[in-house]
Amino acid sequence: MSTLTLRPAQDCRFDAVSLGEIMLRLDPGVGRIRTARQFAAWEGGGEYNVARGLRRCFGQRTGAVTALVDNEVGRLIEDLVLQGGVDTSLIRWVSDDGVGRQARNGLNFTERGYGVRGALGCSDRGHTAAAQLQVGEIDWDDLFGVQGVRWFHTGGIFAALSGSTAEVALEALSSAHRHGVVTSYDLNYRPSLWRGLGGPAKAQEVNRELARHVDVMFGNEEDFTAALGFAVPDTDASLQNLDAHNFESMIADVVSEYPNLAVIATTLRTVRSASVNDWGAIAWSAADGFVHATLREGLEILDRVGGGDSFASGLTYGLLTGESLATSVELGAAHGALAMTTPGDTSMATLAEVRRLATGGGARVQR
Repeated sequence: MSTLTLRPAQDCRFDAVSLGEIMLRLDPGVGRIRTARQFAAWEGGGEYNVARGLRRCFGQRTGAVTALVDNEVGRLIEDLVLQGGVDTSLIRWVSDDGVGRQARNGLNFTERGYGVRGALGCSDRGHTAAAQLQVGEIDWDDLFGVQGVRWFHTGGIFAALSGSTAEVALEALSSAHRHGVVTSYDLNYRPSLWRGLGGPAKAQEVNRELARHVDVMFGNEEDFTAALGFAVPDTDASLQNLDAHNFESMIADVVSEYPNLAVIATTLRTVRSASVNDWGAIAWSAADGFVHATLREGLEILDRVGGGDSFASGLTYGLLTGESLATSVELGAAHGALAMTTPGDTSMATLAEVRRLATGGGARVQR
């Protein structure tokens, strides 16, 4: 078992709470953004997706700390969050000035990709309400100490929104630890977000500081290098030849520098095309060493966005409910795989489907 110490569920209002921006995703379906005439609307955000998956698929009590402008777009996002069952009482509502000069809600246009055409994201999220969150605006001691939270999750997307959001993330992580809350962080490196803040050097400076306040670290095959500066040995630059053993060597280096980390987990993805990926995962804890999820070669993908977040929520669910790390990483990998078979950032899978796939079930018709 991992070395995590979780607060009793009966002492807490929430099993898990996330901190991050929630955007309105506009999806052109099988077409292109540049030629679309209609879009499907979804909600999504790297940190929020974890809380949403924990609630909708895994039945946990979750809430999302974020900020939204109080206008029709903000209320549409709220309605989508409510449909996912995530508690909205932690949202900070910002007054609308009519045109968005002071604050606005983020938009995320995302193509799914197909075959040789990769997925494409085009975000419109400058000067958003969430990016303007400041230290002192959220009463973390009340949330963690009075209301009670078992698990707190945030990540590198939120930290990259502005200079102040990294400070808010640090404030939240510090308060969580004071109140015995397990903390997790997904590195989720996005070059477009860091470009205006100092690029990779600034990303590593910020993430290396935040990593010292984290219990469970998530990443993908690129994040640990881009966001923390740890190279994966003997892996080519195109990431077409991934070897879990090389990642084990890298994780050992991370643990050496950050002994506070109780669990480290990473997805392993080889992109054969936008529609076909090899998909796997590994995780480490001091108690268990390295454990490997089932490698799914040739996984067919409808919409890859949110696969890593769904991996994180599945693994988190396992650890929250007392499963072994080996079982937890299988649940995470299965949930991530299923999430990429449906449109939108968030999972449409059920717990029964996740458990069936995690234990070797196939894709035969269920009647």
